[in-house]
Amino acid sequence: MEEIKHAIQDEYPENFAKCYGCGRLNENGLHVRTGWDGDKTVSYYTPRKDEIAVPGVVYGGLIASIIDCHGIGSAALYLHRKNGHEPGDGVDAPKLVTASLHVDYLKPTPHGVTLKLAGEVEQVSERRFVVKTDLIADGEVCAKGEVVAAIMPESFMEVGT
Repeated sequence: MEEIKHAIQDEYPENFAKCYGCGRLNENGLHVRTGWDGDKTVSYYTPRKDEIAVPGVVYGGLIASIIDCHGIGSAALYLHRKNGHEPGDGVDAPKLVTASLHVDYLKPTPHGVTLKLAGEVEQVSERRFVVKTDLIADGEVCAKGEVVAAIMPESFMEVGT
């Protein structure tokens, strides 16, 4: 499995790094990490033994979750670079949230292998980005996702306080 040395999630401020899917400070989370691979984004995830639909097949809800977090991370990477920064330079990453998520399941995703998420980002407005992601297992695309990511309004952090 490839390793992502500098993930955008490493640059999320502490109050934003608690997401179940990608928060580095969520002890029980999935810890999705997103980085650059040329002009595309990439994440890798090895499903845990209990993240199954049926024996040998990855649970679809997990697939949606990691596509979602990869999409948000991809949009944050894109915007961070557009703002003149890269992960590892010590500047807080932009905060984005999911405006919509769509997943097409093309074939059963085999369990027991590392999944690769490969994404492309398109800026569609000043505050919104569309990220298209392929979820790949053993060299085959098993699912395709589209995330619309929106720059997080400040009021978002006030919810639940």
